[in-house]
Amino acid sequence: MARRFDPDRRQRIIDAAIRVVGEKGIAGLSHRSAAAEADVPLGSTTYHFKTLDELLVAALRQVNGEPQTAVDGWARILGESDDPLADRITRLLGRLVGGDRGRMLLEYELYLAALRREALRPVAAEWLDGLVEVIGGYVDSPATAHALVALIDGLVIQLLLTGREFDPVETREMLARVIA
Repeated sequence: MARRFDPDRRQRIIDAAIRVVGEKGIAGLSHRSAAAEADVPLGSTTYHFKTLDELLVAALRQVNGEPQTAVDGWARILGESDDPLADRITRLLGRLVGGDRGRMLLEYELYLAALRREALRPVAAEWLDGLVEVIGGYVDSPATAHALVALIDGLVIQLLLTGREFDPVETREMLARVIA
């Protein structure tokens, strides 16, 4: 039997892994669940991704590269106006957390998986370093940029954990205090 030519199979597996994590969390992802979601043979997932960590790295890289989360997107949006930085970051956060909550949960679940999965740490670090670099262009020191990124992460995690509504007034005040 001839092997079927399927140049998009690897990408379909990554997309399927993202959907599985979005629906069931990382605990629900396996080569088998990704294969079923992608409608490919199980052997295809292990051919393209020898380990589950390789598949998770590919998924995290894709999620980090999508417009909603891409560092370049942050740079573009922050550079769109001359408003105070606290206002610009508040607006950006409002767009992010006001959008698809399931998508934000997916992004942060993949991001926080790096706590336990060493293979994911370089990808998470690239995202953090890139965001620090972007924000660093608008503040007085690398320490302030790191503090802002830590605050942004903390705010988003708290919103996701509690289900509370985003408060732009309070968020802007917190950001302005760190920036000052």
